[in-house]
Parts: sequence; C-alpha cells; structure tokens
Amino acid sequence: MNLPQEVRYRPYQEWTEDQFLQIKNKVAQSPWHANYHSEPQTGLLNDPNGFSYFDGKYHLFYQNWPYGAAHGLKQWVHMTSEDLVHFEESGTKLLPDHVNDAQGAYSGSAYAVDDKLFLFYTGNVRDQNWVRDPRQIGAYMTKDGQIEKCSQVLISQPEDVTEHFRDPQIFKYQEHFYAIVGAQNHEQKGFIKLYKAVANDVENWKFVADLDLGRQASEYMVECPNLVFVNEKPILIYSPQGLSKDELNYDNIYPNTYQIFDTFDPEKGQLIGDAPLQNLDFGFEAYATQAFNSPDGRALAVSWIGLPDVDYPTDDYDYQGALSLVKELTIKDGVLYQKPVSAMSNLQGQAQILEEKNTTTNSYHLQVTIPAQSQKELLLMADAYGNGFAIAADTVTGTLTLDRSKTKHGFAEAYGTKRSCQIPKEDVTLNIYVDQSIIEVFVNDGQAVLTSRYFPENGASAILMPKGKVDGHYYEMR
Repeated sequence: MNLPQEVRYRPYQEWTEDQFLQIKNKVAQSPWHANYHSEPQTGLLNDPNGFSYFDGKYHLFYQNWPYGAAHGLKQWVHMTSEDLVHFEESGTKLLPDHVNDAQGAYSGSAYAVDDKLFLFYTGNVRDQNWVRDPRQIGAYMTKDGQIEKCSQVLISQPEDVTEHFRDPQIFKYQEHFYAIVGAQNHEQKGFIKLYKAVANDVENWKFVADLDLGRQASEYMVECPNLVFVNEKPILIYSPQGLSKDELNYDNIYPNTYQIFDTFDPEKGQLIGDAPLQNLDFGFEAYATQAFNSPDGRALAVSWIGLPDVDYPTDDYDYQGALSLVKELTIKDGVLYQKPVSAMSNLQGQAQILEEKNTTTNSYHLQVTIPAQSQKELLLMADAYGNGFAIAADTVTGTLTLDRSKTKHGFAEAYGTKRSCQIPKEDVTLNIYVDQSIIEVFVNDGQAVLTSRYFPENGASAILMPKGKVDGHYYEMR
C-alpha cells in the first residue's frame, strides 16, 4: 500500500478516535481473517520480535504500524502464551516514544534478566534530511507489563557500516550474554557483528568480531540474524537480502535461510564447520524468522507470513501479515526439521476421512500419505470451476510443487506463481495446516516446510483431488 511519508510517520497522538474506528471497521469487513494464526488487530504486522520465556509464560511481540497496510511508524505489540498455540494480546506496547526510537521501534529480541524481561531492539532515528541513525537500544518490561526504556544507546553505528545496522539478537552461551546484529558494509555487502556483554551487564556491550560464517557474502544486507543451539550444534537463521541465485536457488523477493555448524567459538567470532546455506522455507511467504532456546531445552521458531515490498489483497481492508505456527527445531541427518509444537493437536476436532470431494470451513489440519512411485494432487480452497491452491506431489521425480496461479486475487506475480522443493522418492507424509488464507505444509514431519498465502473467492472451501484419490484425513480446527 503506497501512502505518503507524512501519513506513515504521523505521531500516534495525532490520529483521531474516529479515524482509528474507521480503520477497525474496514478491517472487520475482510473475508479472510485467520482462525488460529496471529494477525494484527489493525494495520501491518511484520517481524516477530522478543520471542522469549519469562515469568512462567512465553512472550512474543510483533512489529506493527496500526494505521494501514504499510510500513510506517512502528511499535511492538505484546502477546503471551502458556502453550505456544493460544497467544493473547496483553495490552502492553513498546511505543516509538523516546528520542532513541522516535521514527520507530524496529526489530529485536528479548531475554529474562533477573525479575524483568530485557528488550533489545533497534531504534529508528531520522534527522531533518531523513538520514537514518540506527541505534541498538534497550528496555525492561516488568511482570505486570510496565516498560521502562534505557536512557543511553547500547550499541552505536560502527564506522564500517552504513545506516543499515539493525535487529539485535541477545542470547546466552556458556553463561555469558552475546548479541548479533545485522549489518551492511560500505561496499554494500551484508554481514553480522558479534558483541559480548561486559561482566554480563546487558547495558554494556563490547565488540568481539565480524561473525565468520565460512562463506563470502553475495547479499547486500543481512536481516534478522538468530543463533540457536540444537544438540549443542549452532544454527544460524537469517534473511539475506539480494543474495545471488548462484549461491542459493530461491524465487521470493528475499529468501529466509539457515546454516548448521559444528561449533561456535565466541572469542574469535567463528562458526565452524562445513555449513551450506539452505532455504528455511520453500513456500511463497516466510521471512524474518525469530528463534530462541527455551529454558526447557527446545529451540523454537516463528516467522512472519509475508515479505517486504509486497502488496497483499488484505491491504484493501487496511491490514496485512500474520505469524506462522510456532515450530520446534531438531536436526536429523544434517537436515533442519521444523515441526509445529505438539499442543497444536489440542485445537483439532474429530478426524474425518478424506473423500473425493470435501467441503470444509477453510480452517483445518490435513494429513495425507503420498505413496512411492505416484503422482497426486490436492486442490485446496477450491471453487466449482476448479480454481484453488494446488499441491502436487510427485514421488516418481521426487518433487513437491505449489501452484497459486488459479485465482482472482493474484499478487506478487512478478516472482512467479509456483514454488517447489525436493521430496524423497518413497512414501511421503504431508501435514497441511489451512487457515482461511494461510497454508503451511510440513513434509515428513518437518523435513521441508512451505508457507504461503492464498485468498479464495467467495469463501470457496472444497478439497478436491484432480489426479485420483489421496489417502488421508482432516481435522476441523477450533
């Protein structure tokens, strides 16, 4: 959505109650509201932020401009959950109300420190010529949701980076606090800076090194870097903007990627091991994934179901964006597996056998098996004319393909209408979560993941099988 800069960066207090009520009424008219995914109450939802565990609950914020489906003066909206499935907004917001975040509270992370949740984020500050001064800053949230911001800048823009310096992730390794920050050098190449907290004081950081990833950067910027550990192996998740397609095959405007390393040397700033760059998600929409190590030992991740610089059909209703299901990360045979947390099963109704034609609520979990040496297709959210979101599984060639070309609500078509990934040439299981306009496909319990949006016309909700019967069942989701 194209809106003038003076609208997008208008201070919140200058918006009237009537203007906000008009926006809320417009959002309410949308036919595509999700049932079990988190969406913004109004305006834009983009990056998940501050994913953490504190005071007996999981905490998750989302970045938000509340006055339309555009990138403007950002805040963080706070949610909590006890099961990683039901997230409720608390009413707490990290507002752009300080000299160090005057043009927006940009992305960052969180970690429980003593009896408060420390929020580490980028303050977007612009001068009168609209030149950006990115500031890595902090705040503390109390157990009752009160936020107090640190007065000082915690990490200032280094001399060797451009104004593109953002998205700090705080994590603990060998009992010390570290932070990584995405950056761009003056040769317009993306990289990551590593910092260590002096005496474990999260308000006092010293530079360690430019993180050595074992590859030469072809991207012009690294966004949303996250370092998590699975069975002591470091996994770096990040969004490299402008990555060369000679280095990784991808179709989206920007990819979401990961590398699995053997070890992490925090003193030298090295991630060690033969770690190829791989796609985190093979679908149309997944970006800015945020992951952290929960105190129970799990590595948990959540993504923005959306992409920068892309317009969506919901823009017409003054909102955009959603968050993915929370996924638990594991490693099998050198491959990162991403599986929805087990509590998702609590939303499921009775199992229903998949027939040749099924009419649903567009809010379900579908489980199917594709036999070896077969070619099967599912058409989801289908109408009477054969329009719908197509999932074609071919265990002869070992390919899974998504096709959203048959729609009246096309978008981002400059980047193609199909996505595919490799699957084994043997029996394959698909777990597919459909939620009104959201599709998350998990191959073989998370061996590959494909996250996408598709906007059906007039509530079209059938499941069809254009290439013969597919064995499986589905559960309507509460």
